[in-house]
Amino acid sequence: MRYKNEFFARRAALAMATILPAFGLPAAAHAQTDPDLTSKLLIAILVKKGVLTRADANSILEEAQSAAAAAQQTAAAPPPPAPAPAANTTTVTVSSSQTPDGTIHVTYIPPVVQDQIASAVTQQMTANEQAEGLPPATPVPNWVSHVKITGDFRIRDELDLFPRGNDNLDAYNFNALNTGSPFDVTNQAAIPLPYLNVDQNRDRLRIRARLAVTADLGEGFTLGLRLATGENDSPVSENQTLGGAPNGAQGGAFSKYAIWLDRAYLSYSPDLDDIGLNLEAGRFDNPFFSTNLIWADDLGFDGVAGQLSYKDEDTGFAPFFTAGAFPVYNTDFNFASNQTTKDPSHDKWLFAAQAGATMPIGDNYAAKFGVADYLFTNVQGKVSTPCAVLSSSSLCSTDDDRPSFAQSGNTYFPLRNIIATTANGEDTTLQYQYFGLASGFNELAATGEFDINSFNPTAIWLDGEYVRNLAFDKRDIAGKGLVNNVINSTQSNPLGTFVGGNTGFYVTANIGDKVLLTRWDWNAMLGYKYVQSDAVIDAFDDSDFGLGGTNLKGYIIAANVALSRKVWVRLRYESADEVSGPPYAADVFQLDLNAKF
Repeated sequence: MRYKNEFFARRAALAMATILPAFGLPAAAHAQTDPDLTSKLLIAILVKKGVLTRADANSILEEAQSAAAAAQQTAAAPPPPAPAPAANTTTVTVSSSQTPDGTIHVTYIPPVVQDQIASAVTQQMTANEQAEGLPPATPVPNWVSHVKITGDFRIRDELDLFPRGNDNLDAYNFNALNTGSPFDVTNQAAIPLPYLNVDQNRDRLRIRARLAVTADLGEGFTLGLRLATGENDSPVSENQTLGGAPNGAQGGAFSKYAIWLDRAYLSYSPDLDDIGLNLEAGRFDNPFFSTNLIWADDLGFDGVAGQLSYKDEDTGFAPFFTAGAFPVYNTDFNFASNQTTKDPSHDKWLFAAQAGATMPIGDNYAAKFGVADYLFTNVQGKVSTPCAVLSSSSLCSTDDDRPSFAQSGNTYFPLRNIIATTANGEDTTLQYQYFGLASGFNELAATGEFDINSFNPTAIWLDGEYVRNLAFDKRDIAGKGLVNNVINSTQSNPLGTFVGGNTGFYVTANIGDKVLLTRWDWNAMLGYKYVQSDAVIDAFDDSDFGLGGTNLKGYIIAANVALSRKVWVRLRYESADEVSGPPYAADVFQLDLNAKF
């Protein structure tokens, strides 16, 4: 018998031993029931409710037993089709099958009788619970089955070490230079430019906490939200340094930490049989098959994306295609706020597409590959029209060309074409500058993964990625009056020699358990990364290797061990040096304790 309400069905099963004796039946009868109730319990309840007399009940049982015995003799003959039960009938139909112990199974119960049974069982269970002093059970709301809550937490001890010999004179902090008021580059004695720390070691205890909710909205729609920690609005890190204050201010004094909206999206995945389709809009995870050579692991993508896939069940070959449009920067609605005439929009976008496939190779090997084109528009800086700059609040036409976030490594040049006047001493004072990217970015990337399953249960897999910036023009960049990635600047060659590049690659070899499922599962990794100054936009690159950005090369060693199915520990060491330009090196040790639910 099928209950309309699964909650009542659960309580009925628990109550059988109590109810059966009340109707004069042995308590052991429940051991012979089908997944709902026995016919004896059913008929006893009908008698109790006055639907059947005791005589009618005995007659029904006798007829059912006779029918079952007759059925055993004619088992070879197919049974005639059962007529549909009449509406609102109180007749109980029994099958012609009987188990060796004589139990008769009920195959149809009229709706009115179902309701009566549910009510009777519920009343009896409630009385039993009250007698035992137990709180009444509460049915689980229907929406709970459509909502999933997940979360994860990481606490990290990070040691950042700088070997001797790093050049701190060229370690400009372009993020600080561009995200506040412009700096007067001719008055550094009074107001020094911001620089990155490249020579003082640090030991930081850091946490990352995330809480996500996904809701199945039906018909293929899903809503997702996630909150995350972060000591600032950096797109590439959700770390919060314990004892640290926001935006680099000194001291935390046990202050509370900020929570950010990290994901918010609506996705649509219709059922198309052999074809997979997923459409997303909002702020969501990286939709592309990639490594952290180009995109940091924690980076979220704003915009819209679609993924199309197919799998040939005979060969296992599974091609896929992904494409999307993502706003990198949207001009402020009121820009410039201190002018009556507003500037036109200078929006920056990323348009991206990737094609690839997954395929088995024999019984023990599998491969996945993808080729992507990441095209950025309007990210390259342009020199402004001539403008008079008399204070830090003065504006020039290409001020919003400057990046709204940066790490380190990309090549920069001054954006403002400041008019020489007597007020600024013919360009000797009041040189309030912003800085823009010297190169455009159209990143062509090839990504691959190769799995070796010959040593089960131990897995071996290789990952790799190669990227080349097709918009890079070394000759054009070298003539822009660069402020970094330049060497050998002399009086006869004041611009120096530009030493940046447009290529990067990353390879790793991995061994162990690909997914940590049980205690003491493990894996280990050895990798090498090489990324030239303008191969990718440094703002979106990995924030750990070399402490973030490009113009870096070096090794990565890591190992993970599961302490339970939901808790694991990781140890990672990264050693990075500059690819070209002034000396720079950084060694980073990380010990992580991770948990998830």
